[in-house]
Amino acid sequence: MSKTFIIEAVMLAVHGQLMLPSKPVTYLIPYTTIQELYELHSSPEPIMLEQEDDGFVKQMIGELIAFFEESFNKKKIEKALSIPWGKSPPLPINEHVTLKIVYAIDNEAYGDQFDPIETELILTSIKEQAVLLTDQFDFIERLVEFAIPVEAFDVEDFEFAVEGDNQV
Repeated sequence: MSKTFIIEAVMLAVHGQLMLPSKPVTYLIPYTTIQELYELHSSPEPIMLEQEDDGFVKQMIGELIAFFEESFNKKKIEKALSIPWGKSPPLPINEHVTLKIVYAIDNEAYGDQFDPIETELILTSIKEQAVLLTDQFDFIERLVEFAIPVEAFDVEDFEFAVEGDNQV
């Protein structure tokens, strides 16, 4: 059975290990984080500290954008965008990784403490009863501080999250 995680699209480009899990996983990705890929890809601002790493990550972002723009995948994504909280049919990446795009709606429920993308991640995690995966420790700290009812893991603990029985 596939383990489900809520994640930002850019994390798949930044953290290669997420594409090679030991067990099958499904990543639910809020659509706005796919839109963010275009901004990150064309921005002159570095994403990574090392120039070599930055070039590689921007290349991976370009590959993700190309994947999402493939005709068949684009049609699946557009299907999700027809209704609030719609989910795309599965978009298989490899034998262990499947993506689903969610048309998450930021209802400002957590707008005072979290930015719109963080709010969409939280709401998707709550709605889907799935673990939130992030590389932003301050985000996890705020989730705890404000007693947000989601389970979150740092990307460094990804294999533990995949192996463990830690569904919300």
